Amino acid sequence: MKHLTLIIHTNVQQDMADQLRSLEQVSGFTFSHAEGHGVQVESDPFLSARDKVVGYTPRVRVDILLQDSDVEPVLDTLRNTTYGVEGNGIYWVTAVEQSGRL
Repeated sequence: MKHLTLIIHTNVQQDMADQLRSLEQVSGFTFSHAEGHGVQVESDPFLSARDKVVGYTPRVRVDILLQDSDVEPVLDTLRNTTYGVEGNGIYWVTAVEQSGRL
């Protein structure tokens, strides 16, 4: 099992939720508020005047548990979206040793 973590701009949260709900490989996901701090490039399409003033970019962290074989198909789908995540989000995949319900 794998843990896929995505960091996206808040502007695409609803589109991301709709996309994830449409994928049969995704049984559920969690959104968490995040603030992107760091060197901002002027070419970042999500960087607003507000972001420049407050010093951070509002982001959303998305956490998804997936079967090992489902990671690449899900990432391929997300890479080919039409709502602006491509090139403007980051992700990482980590191994999950154990999961369950308490």
